[in-house]
Amino acid sequence: MQTFLQILVITAVLIGTAFSIIGVLGYFRLPDVYTKLHASGKVGVFGVVLLLVATIIASLDNFSAGRGLILILLLLITGPVTSHAISSAAYRLGIRMEKSVRDDLAQKTR
Repeated sequence: MQTFLQILVITAVLIGTAFSIIGVLGYFRLPDVYTKLHASGKVGVFGVVLLLVATIIASLDNFSAGRGLILILLLLITGPVTSHAISSAAYRLGIRMEKSVRDDLAQKTR
């Protein structure tokens, strides 16, 4: 049983680290603020969540498992909200997308 848990922890750490690395690469490689927020907001949060899952499995203490689950819940709630707030502020400041096809938020003039 201990070996299975260790394999589970190692797998969660590797996948979480891979998600985090992909998020960092996306942040540096993508052209504008909106796509960078997509990479760092979505991929980065799930990388940290998987690292927290590995920590919960490794500790197997009810008190630390509860704390870890609360942290995961807070990350899953605040991550998308933060990304949305930053992208909304960038749009209101007039920062345009690099290669936009259409703008659904633009005022329609008639």
